[in-house]
Amino acid sequence: MKTVFLSLLSAGVLASVALPYASKLAPKTSAPTLPAAARVPVVVELFTSEGCSSCPAADATLRELAATQSVPGVEIVALGEHVDYWNRLGWKDAFSSAQFTERQRQYAARFGTGSYTPQAVVNGQTELVGSQRQKLAAAIAQAATAPRATIRLTRPNPTSIHVQVSSLPTGAKQSQVLLALTETGLSSQVGRGENAGRLLHHAPVVRALRTVGTVDGAGSFAATVPLQLAAQWQAAEVRAVVLVQETASRRIVGAASLAVDAGADATP
Repeated sequence: MKTVFLSLLSAGVLASVALPYASKLAPKTSAPTLPAAARVPVVVELFTSEGCSSCPAADATLRELAATQSVPGVEIVALGEHVDYWNRLGWKDAFSSAQFTERQRQYAARFGTGSYTPQAVVNGQTELVGSQRQKLAAAIAQAATAPRATIRLTRPNPTSIHVQVSSLPTGAKQSQVLLALTETGLSSQVGRGENAGRLLHHAPVVRALRTVGTVDGAGSFAATVPLQLAAQWQAAEVRAVVLVQETASRRIVGAASLAVDAGADATP
């Protein structure tokens, strides 16, 4: 039996606990037959770090789920968010950001937990250890049954995306409209820390995340948003992901994505 090393960030002090987990991934299931447009988007955020020895298994789990899309009827929207609180322990994660550490802290306040890695958060409502594949797949399937907003993404030109949000679920509260840019196929050769000597392959990494607007429960939102890609990103591997997330509850009530290199007038 292996253990998951969980890092807790409380009052600036890094502590640890250990939890058991199964070290092997469950067998892959058959790929879905539904076209992407017919599947229900479910967002899985993985709070991870290259400095955490328990994180590669969780990255592999989410990477496989996102690549195979093996939860029936669901489009898994994978967001790898690398936190920065492991950086002080011997290895600086090049993909880490204080922004993701703060986002995880907000979830910790919502769930009444500490911040730890690897943590998966499903549609902002369920949290669990990210390497627990069967539990993660079950949480994804359950999240897909919830009502969701209608989101339409189009490309008016090669350098921007047009976002339309409407028909939020009954009872939805004021929500943020967020734009994330994710890149797949990233890996790192780690030179120090708990993963020293390992080549780590990542789940889709969030390269940028920002708020582009707000919408209340009875309203709608529309805006054309510029897409800003750094020169070192591989455009063919980048997706634009739009989330509609309740400000107070952190519940994600809608999501949609499309490939950045799909060209103007592309649809998801």
